[in-house]
Amino acid sequence: MSPSATAPEPFDLLGVGLGPFNLSLAALADGVPGVRAVFLEQQDAFHWHPGLLLDGTTLQVPFLADLVTLIDPTSRWSFLSYLREHDRLFRFYFYERFHLPRREYDDYCRWVAQSLGSTRFGARVDAVRWRPGSELFEVTVSGPHAGGPTAGGPTAGGPRDPASGPREIAGGPDESAPRVLTARNLVLGLGTEPVVPPAFAGVRGRRVFHSADFRGQRDQLAGARHVTVVGSGQSGAEVFAELLRAQPSTGQSLAWITRTPAFAPMEYSKLGLEQFTPDYVRYFHGLDQPTKDATVPGQWQLYKGIDAQTIGEIYDLLYERSIGGTDADALLLPNVSVEAVSQPGADHAHALRLRCRHRAQHREFTVDTDAVVLATGYAPRRPTLLDPVGGLLHLDPGGRFRVDDRYRLATAAEVTGRIYVQNAELHTHGVGAPDLGLGAWRAAVILDDLTGGRAHRLPPPTAFTTFGAPEPPRAAAPDGAPDAAAAGAAGAAGAAGVATGSIPVQPAEAGGAGR
Repeated sequence: MSPSATAPEPFDLLGVGLGPFNLSLAALADGVPGVRAVFLEQQDAFHWHPGLLLDGTTLQVPFLADLVTLIDPTSRWSFLSYLREHDRLFRFYFYERFHLPRREYDDYCRWVAQSLGSTRFGARVDAVRWRPGSELFEVTVSGPHAGGPTAGGPTAGGPRDPASGPREIAGGPDESAPRVLTARNLVLGLGTEPVVPPAFAGVRGRRVFHSADFRGQRDQLAGARHVTVVGSGQSGAEVFAELLRAQPSTGQSLAWITRTPAFAPMEYSKLGLEQFTPDYVRYFHGLDQPTKDATVPGQWQLYKGIDAQTIGEIYDLLYERSIGGTDADALLLPNVSVEAVSQPGADHAHALRLRCRHRAQHREFTVDTDAVVLATGYAPRRPTLLDPVGGLLHLDPGGRFRVDDRYRLATAAEVTGRIYVQNAELHTHGVGAPDLGLGAWRAAVILDDLTGGRAHRLPPPTAFTTFGAPEPPRAAAPDGAPDAAAAGAAGAAGAAGVATGSIPVQPAEAGGAGR
């Protein structure tokens, strides 16, 4: 492909957003011949949940769930390669932990993001349009680095020196001026945004904030006599544990309120974790939508539970504080929802009054507090950048994306380009959608679809659990007849990844970057 003399050549794939999932796709696309890709992010650098990078906190998945290893353990972008690059292999060897510190995972991802040639930070996507005449997406981009590789320059697969800064597209003197990039296909990795319950919308401020901001806002809690944590997932537990550890020095009374029936551990049994395998994703995607919608809420311990170590530490602290009949000065309230919040006034002992309701007893009561940390989860972003193509997207009755088994949005027939999504498909693909352990596999499925099955080898079924009804045994094929099982497997493989109109992939030259 050679670029036009007047305009940069279209990208084969343009990614919007650079969280771990699109970063995984960028890393796995690196070196795949024939794929010209760029990934744009409006932030100035990679940051992964900075408000929750607390000392002592770890990922809830093993280090093998990095950006690439479960698909390509030989990749230069693996976590072990990061350790080698930073001379930390022996230290990690003696660390003897399977789960990474969150701060190290964040640093690892930032190293990959700064080293890849296809990533652009400080580039905000403002609008996406489909041009049927050229069969291309037009993407309006602004920001200090609003561009892709220079026209005629290297494909986006090449690495770069992290100290060299972002590579910019050839353009005029004002690099921050909006410009238009074109792409044959898009992948949306827009991530999620913090959810603030309606009851707290009117009081959010200095002392009422989401746990996503906890690290930066924690100092605002100084002087509060009573602090309440709302929400009991891992984030809520870590915030509560952090406040509980500091309680002897702060003197703060604490409350922990959650709608879930219990402060329960995350499902971490080996067979239970098979619900985070490609096998389960394929099974779940084949269910009808009403069944999917009824199933996900009942799986809350798979993605809203708390790791056993954090629960154990909280209990141990409460136990030690209660020795000798001392009041632990902490109120734990499961199965309780906060219905409304009021501000009683300056003459009241506390700044906020929470009107609560016990969901099983149907009884109302109040909790008075001075500050609230909302560990109330996240929801997929629905940005305005999609508004120009909104009429071309086919949504379900609930206004959600329809997503096929290869992570493509359902669109009008006139849209011949593909729009892939990452972590916007909980309702279609199940609880594994936000799980880091499935990120590399999903990225490989997208690349497999994009290239006609020539990017990476997808793993065969590996779960010991048979999630659906077992298939009846097949009769042996007569001599000379095609083997039905082999034919069925080939058909399934085609349905999983090979599509017409995919990018032709050229064989890698000797000594080149291709695999």
